[in-house]
Amino acid sequence: MVLNVLLTTTVADPEICHPLDAIVKVKLCAICGSDLHVYHGRESGLDHGTVMGHEFMGEIVELGKDVNNLSIGDRVVSAFSTSCGHCYFCRKGLTSRCQASQVFGWVQHGQGLQGAQAEYVRVPNAQHTLMKPSPALSDEQSLMLGDILSTGYHAAKSAAIKPGGICAIVGCGPVGMMAAVGALEQGAESVFIIDRIPERLAIAERFGATPINFDTTDAIQVINDSTDGRGADAVIEMVGSPQASSLAFDLVRPGGIISIAGVHNEPHFTISPTQAYDKNLTIVSGRCPARAYMETLKDVAKSGRYDLSAIISHRITLQEGCEGYDMFENRRDNCTKVVLSI
Repeated sequence: MVLNVLLTTTVADPEICHPLDAIVKVKLCAICGSDLHVYHGRESGLDHGTVMGHEFMGEIVELGKDVNNLSIGDRVVSAFSTSCGHCYFCRKGLTSRCQASQVFGWVQHGQGLQGAQAEYVRVPNAQHTLMKPSPALSDEQSLMLGDILSTGYHAAKSAAIKPGGICAIVGCGPVGMMAAVGALEQGAESVFIIDRIPERLAIAERFGATPINFDTTDAIQVINDSTDGRGADAVIEMVGSPQASSLAFDLVRPGGIISIAGVHNEPHFTISPTQAYDKNLTIVSGRCPARAYMETLKDVAKSGRYDLSAIISHRITLQEGCEGYDMFENRRDNCTKVVLSI
């Protein structure tokens, strides 16, 4: 049984296509905010019938003949994009730009990789794309390593946060919450997180961030009051909208860094070259090399410093996945993160 964007349907089980493939029986998968770009048609081009989903963990049930570091029966978690582990970009740690990289859940004109909101998923370059999580990690903690924890940490790392620095995060979705974890792990003195949804802000506060509800509080004033009027050393923009980019610009100090992790679909950023020049800004953007972070972050996940599972508001079955999309999109029942079990 396979979850598609708008319906639940059946497709053929995946098969080994290459000696470095694995077939994983999915145990948990998740609905990601970036899935909603396809759901709404903001990102178009997917072939009809493409299986969605790129966050998953499970058990290996079949292996290609050249995979020598994994075994059938292994419990594994996958990065959201595949990587070979030996090309120039993989050696540099930029696994998201691996020369053989594919993103799960994107098939266009018959080319691409089916997703993981399904009972089974084919994993190319399995020997590097998959990781065996520590037995100390729960399935839910393991699931987060492959995307949201890695992406949040990468956004904070890209912001070059230094010990004692002041960080502001625009957007308190699941990845924004993980960015707060990343900023705190890198020694930020204060992490402010800005949103309008009280339930999400409350979770981030449990992680150690200072919540700012922009419906009731002037975020710019709070940041300025906390920095003698300078602005934040780093701003992480997690929303992917012109309004969020503009706010990030207003929050960051001269000489600061804006790390953009939100997926933008407009043709141009709202921050002009002149604005960046006049404020001596560094602006960083790009897809997270999740596989490069997973080994490090499994130690963060099992440290107990953060209750990562607190971000999961709904645990439902794959067969209820269409309802999960609607719930996540419309934030019904205080929805923050939907995890599907198979």
